[in-house]
Amino acid sequence: MTPKSGVFLMGSCICAIAAVGSIFELAYGHPTYGVAATTAILIASIPLTGLFFWVAVQDTKANQNQ
Repeated sequence: MTPKSGVFLMGSCICAIAAVGSIFELAYGHPTYGVAATTAILIASIPLTGLFFWVAVQDTKANQNQ
């Protein structure tokens, strides 16, 4: 694992936490940042979680044999 893939993995974790937090905020009725902003965070964080994870795995695979 390279530092670059570690950064992408960290980004994936942060986006996943943001998605779960947004779901809880929306489920309990009164989101801190409002419904529109919280929904936007949720919609953006779900694909970013997968994208960052995929990039981290690809970078690790590319640098595994070095």
